[in-house]
Amino acid sequence: MVVPIRHIGSMDKLSDTEALEFINLTRLTVKALKKVFNPHSFNIGMNLGRGSGAGVPSHLHMHIVPRWNGDTSFMPVIGKSKVVSFPLDATYKMVKRGFDALCLAEKSPKKPS
Repeated sequence: MVVPIRHIGSMDKLSDTEALEFINLTRLTVKALKKVFNPHSFNIGMNLGRGSGAGVPSHLHMHIVPRWNGDTSFMPVIGKSKVVSFPLDATYKMVKRGFDALCLAEKSPKKPS
């Protein structure tokens, strides 16, 4: 989940700088998740307002959910199997390693191609 630093509930209230930072951090997060989890695809989106399912009014955030072929929500009904959740502490460690690796790569001098 990506959240702006300033507590805000509407995209139109983000400054241009905040909006750019929000999208760039979303892009970086997708890159880090690709690196550590190797998903097939992603669900990325926002719930803006209570009617859309937002749990906390006036709280803007971007959901980023890595997905793998076959992990869809019909699995328990049709496939008679359940998707096993990954422990949050292990997920944090893996995602942090991905961000750390990306940050180190950006700081290292670029080799001429």
